[in-house]
Amino acid sequence: MEIISPGELAKEKVLSVQDYVVLSARAVANVFRRPLYVADMVQQADMIGVGSLPIVILIGFFTGAVLAVQSANTLERFGTLTLIGQLVSLSMVRELGPVLTGLMVAGRNASGMASELGSMVVTEQIDAMRALGTDPMKKLVTPRVVSTVFMLFFLTIISDLVGISGGLLVAKVVLNLDARQYWSNAWQALVFADVIMGLVKPVLFGFIIATVGCFYGMTARGGTQGVGRATTQAVVAASVLIIVVNFFTTQFLMKVFPYQ
Repeated sequence: MEIISPGELAKEKVLSVQDYVVLSARAVANVFRRPLYVADMVQQADMIGVGSLPIVILIGFFTGAVLAVQSANTLERFGTLTLIGQLVSLSMVRELGPVLTGLMVAGRNASGMASELGSMVVTEQIDAMRALGTDPMKKLVTPRVVSTVFMLFFLTIISDLVGISGGLLVAKVVLNLDARQYWSNAWQALVFADVIMGLVKPVLFGFIIATVGCFYGMTARGGTQGVGRATTQAVVAASVLIIVVNFFTTQFLMKVFPYQ
């Protein structure tokens, strides 16, 4: 590993942030320019959305089930065990659903984007596309960004529903609660602010996952070892950004939509 001065390291990081912002801006601007490469968007949506569906369902179901099991003991102490539906639904819709789904999709797809685009860079396929007059940003990056944002939105909704169903299974089988009462409490606990918070976050997370994965892929250098480093960095950066953005988004939305 090459040793560089702190000044050079700071300059390198600032330039990386600048390049990332430029890539993100170009990806968004290309949505409003022709051609749109709809076929590529559909292909990426299938790979990202349908391919991630099994793991999202699995994680969502057992998250809701574990949440119900862990909270049952505490609620029972205060004689409010029947409110377990409210706890599971609020937790899944507001926080756990969007965040866990985003992290799972980041681990699966940000790495895939970085490795795929990185391999194209080191084998000079990107340069060949430019020589043929095709914009790599518009052909490769924009379809991935649009598809990830679109599919993560619906994957989060599925994760929320499956997570609440996992809590229902525990409430019905383990805790012997009435299923209709559980669903009634879970549904009535949700207000407009909860739904908005749960639907805004996956849009932001999807944008982060796609742009970070594509950025590290497009900037990969150093042959196959560089591709490996880019893949690892993409997953780590996307996961960290999701956690950080989740905090600030929650703070902002709680100020915009305060509870009465």
